[in-house]
Amino acid sequence: MATILTSVFAVCMGIGVLFIRMKSAEKPATAKKIILPPIFMSTGALMFIHPMFRVTGMEFLEAFLLGMFFSIFLIKTSNFEVRDNHIYLKRSKAFAFILIGLLLIRIVMKTYLSNSIDVGELGGMFWILAFGMIVPWRIAMYVSFRKLQNKLSPPNMNVT
Repeated sequence: MATILTSVFAVCMGIGVLFIRMKSAEKPATAKKIILPPIFMSTGALMFIHPMFRVTGMEFLEAFLLGMFFSIFLIKTSNFEVRDNHIYLKRSKAFAFILIGLLLIRIVMKTYLSNSIDVGELGGMFWILAFGMIVPWRIAMYVSFRKLQNKLSPPNMNVT
């Protein structure tokens, strides 16, 4: 039952991310909008205070590395463009398909692993996976954003 509820929640979150992504393409990007989501998500690490959610070092490493691998697909589909001297996130049809694909993989993995791993540990592992996915993705977005920002307004080179 817990697996079903968390899967439904994951689907709702995925749909929410798609809508947020579509809306964000209409407004100029800012460093704050790129950096804040992983910071907000990091508060979820407080779950590990409770013993039910604790994972072994190997489970942590597996989940984090898998998240980093999945982030490659998000990085590849997150590009910026300059419009009216502002930086915007480009809309990408591939992003929606990749996000849905990652969500389906997550649900299949969770269903399969819930037979052999305790629900608390599994929840912790999937949080680690998600965090391992969002941090590299947002770092790559920030680096890309800063490169475009520097092209728009190069630093002053005052020669005296």
